[in-house]
Amino acid sequence: MFTQLKFDDRGLIPVIVQDVTNNEVLMMAYMNKESLKKTFTTGKNHFWSRSRKCLWFKGETSGHVQTVKEMYYDCDGDTLLVKVEQKGAACHTGNRSCFYRKLEDES
Repeated sequence: MFTQLKFDDRGLIPVIVQDVTNNEVLMMAYMNKESLKKTFTTGKNHFWSRSRKCLWFKGETSGHVQTVKEMYYDCDGDTLLVKVEQKGAACHTGNRSCFYRKLEDES
């Protein structure tokens, strides 16, 4: 299963999560084969936590669930793009997107 995908040496693949209605980038996380299978079977995003070294269901504690609408993989097969219907905030800080801070030159 998922033979077209290239997981790294830790068995992970980066995942970009995007709002299906307006294409806003919501977050970036990692999946392993088990979390990818759970995502497919449930229709809700599941990821692998590199810090806790365990599976996690997006929205498990916050209720801010991501319902998967479409999944794509890039030309190299080493990155996923998952388009979702986002309930609530995607970021653990309470922001809609994890990408809410603009990088500016500090010089």
